[in-house]
This record gives sequence, C-alpha cells and structure tokens, in this order.
Amino acid sequence: MNTATVKTQAKFQNILFATDFSEAAAHAIPYVKKIAQAFNANLVALHVRPPVVTTTTPPLTWANDIEVNKSEDERKRHELLNIFAGIRTNALIEVGDVQACLRAAIDTNHTDLVVIGTRGSNGLGKFLLGSVAEEIFRTVSCPVLTVGPCSHEATGDLREILYATDINPASRGAAPYAIALAKAFQSRLTLLHVAPEQDPEDLVSPVNVRPSLEQAMSELIPADDAAQCRLGYLVKCGDPGEKILEVAHLGEADLIVLGARPEKEIAAAHLRGAVVHKVVSQAECPVLTIRHF
Repeated sequence: MNTATVKTQAKFQNILFATDFSEAAAHAIPYVKKIAQAFNANLVALHVRPPVVTTTTPPLTWANDIEVNKSEDERKRHELLNIFAGIRTNALIEVGDVQACLRAAIDTNHTDLVVIGTRGSNGLGKFLLGSVAEEIFRTVSCPVLTVGPCSHEATGDLREILYATDINPASRGAAPYAIALAKAFQSRLTLLHVAPEQDPEDLVSPVNVRPSLEQAMSELIPADDAAQCRLGYLVKCGDPGEKILEVAHLGEADLIVLGARPEKEIAAAHLRGAVVHKVVSQAECPVLTIRHF
C-alpha cells in the first residue's frame, strides 16, 4: 500500500480508563480528562478487584465481608464520578480477573482508547509492566495510552507529539491517531525514523538516504492534514528504542506514538516487542501504542 493512501480518520469517542486507585493510576488522570474533553468522548472508568470470598475465607465472615465490600465499591464508584465530573462517565467496579474484565469492558463499550498508569509496583501497575503488557499492546483492538513509571508530572496538555515510524504497515497505521491528537491539541507533530547504523563503506551515503526517508515520512501526512499541523521530520541512526527516548527527551515530548505489530508478526517487526516495552517503561512522557492488524 502506498503511504499516500493512508486514511486519516481516527476517533476517540469511547475511552476506557483502568484504575487500581494507586498513585500510578492518578498520574494518568490528567490525560484522560484532556483527551475526553478534546474529543467530547464517553468515558468508562474501570476498577477490578479480587473476590472478597475465597476458599480461605471463614464462612462466618462471608455476610459481613460482602456487605463491607459492597459499601467500599459504592464509595469508589462515586469517587470516580466526582473525579471526572463534567465528562460523560460510567464508573464500573468489577470482581474477577483483571485481564478478562479489561477485555470484556473494551469489547462491550466499543472502546477507541485505553488509558492506564503503570507507575505502581502492584495491581494494574505491576500487571502492565510485566510480560502481559506486550500481550495487551498486541492483542487489544484499540490504541493503548500508557503513562509509564518515568513519566513526569503533567497537566495532560499535548504540545509536542513524537511519532516514531519505520514506514512499514505497522507504524503507518498509527499515523491517523498522531494526526488526530495533533489537530485536537494544536500540537507540533514530529515524525522520527530510526535507521540501522550504517557501515562507513556502504554504497548509499547518509546524504542520499535522508531526503528519501523524509519524503517517505511526509507522505504519511495527507495534504489537508499537513496544512493544519505544525510538522517536523527527523532521521536518526542507531538503536530504535534508545533514539526514540533520546529524541523525546531532547524535544521535551508530551507524547510518543508508536505502531505495534500483532503477536504473530513480532519476529519481523522493526519496532519489535523489546523496543515497545523499552520505550513504554523508560519514556518521560506517555506512550500511545497502536496495533497493526
């Protein structure tokens, strides 16, 4: 598919915020609010807790434990509604497996964006910083915005957006979302391509390579959208993860956008699992990952 044919229709009409009420989750709240307001979106705030009654729970305490947790669930539901006052919000308190409940909520609510904070060492934080994070990035059918453990405190504004692309179908699919956010927040959108380190004796010199790569990146942005965005293009050589983090740091990026391949294509991916996880876990700003189907 020619890059010029990339569609630019991206929407964030239904947002799901997964929270364990930790500091990690709180750190993601400003982004949930700003994006929901910018797109006039519906919001589902989801909290998943384990069952109160288990095989080790004394039967005599069941009734009291259930009643106490019922009251606590209602308190948390109202807390979520208060946090997101002014935004159309459905606060859900679910009981069971986090991953199963998250997937069910994504499907049921026709979710366009999942937002998760991962600074914590337990609950959803730990859940999403381990190997399951890769599964989430590569199997859910919508973009995932992760506010990682190194993200700076922020207001949720997205003034500088860095879109890292290797110009293959996986990263091209992320372009509409980068464009939509840049337009909604009137951000500067910088496209970054990281090429492998070149041998000094390569037949093609960096002088000739750079213009062709910048041209390929420019074709990711349709003319109508380009006219409405402040665009920049960068080509770097080296390790993709390290260069993405370096450019984001130097450019004071407020958001990194990455395309992620599905599990069956990981071995062939330029932005492979290790790179995506490295960027998510070390970035000083949130990271938006978009799965390529």
